[in-house]
Amino acid sequence: MYKKQMVAQKVLCLAAVIMGAVVFVYSLGIMTDLYDALYSTMRNPNDLTQTTVPGSIVYYNMQDFNKWFVIQAIVLILLGCLLFVTNTHIRRRYYIGNYVATAAYAGYSVYLTVMCHSYIEAFKAQWLRVDFAALAEHAEMWNTLYTESTFWFDVHYGVFAALIIVAVLLVANAVWKVTLMKDEARLIAKGKGAVA
Repeated sequence: MYKKQMVAQKVLCLAAVIMGAVVFVYSLGIMTDLYDALYSTMRNPNDLTQTTVPGSIVYYNMQDFNKWFVIQAIVLILLGCLLFVTNTHIRRRYYIGNYVATAAYAGYSVYLTVMCHSYIEAFKAQWLRVDFAALAEHAEMWNTLYTESTFWFDVHYGVFAALIIVAVLLVANAVWKVTLMKDEARLIAKGKGAVA
C-alpha cells in the first residue's frame, strides 16, 4: 500500500507545480482579448472618459487586479516548489514541514480561487456592459479585434476547478499517509510485543 501512496504523492506534488504554472499562464492571458479589442479605443490614457467605445474602461479597471493575479500565481508556483523542498514527494514518513507545505498549498489554492472568482465575475459583468455596436464600428475602422466573447473570463471555472481538485487530493494524500503511518506503527508495536 505504501508504494501506491508514494507514487500518488509524487504525482500530486508535480501536479501542484503544474497547476501553479497553469494559473500563471492564465494570469498572463486573461487580458489578451481586452487589450486587442479595447486598448486603442481609449483616445487619451490621461482622461479615461475620452473613448470611442462606452464601457471600454473595463480594460483599465482590470490592470491592478491583473498585476495582483500574476504575483499570486508566482506565489502558488513557489508553494508548489515548497512541496519538493520539504521532500513531500519522496518522504516515506511525513514530518511537520510536509504537513505545513501541504496545508499552505491547499489553503492558498482555496484563497486564490475565492478571490479570483469574485474579481473575474465582476469584471466579466463590466465587459458585458461594453457598447459592442460601437466596438464593431471601431474595429472595422481601425482594423482591430472585435469580439463579444467571454472565453477568457469563463475559462477560470476550469482552471480553478482543477486547482481545487489538486489541493483536495494533496490533503487526502496527507490523510492517507497518516493512516499508513499509524498502521505501520501498530504493526511494529505488535511485532515487538510478539518478540518479548
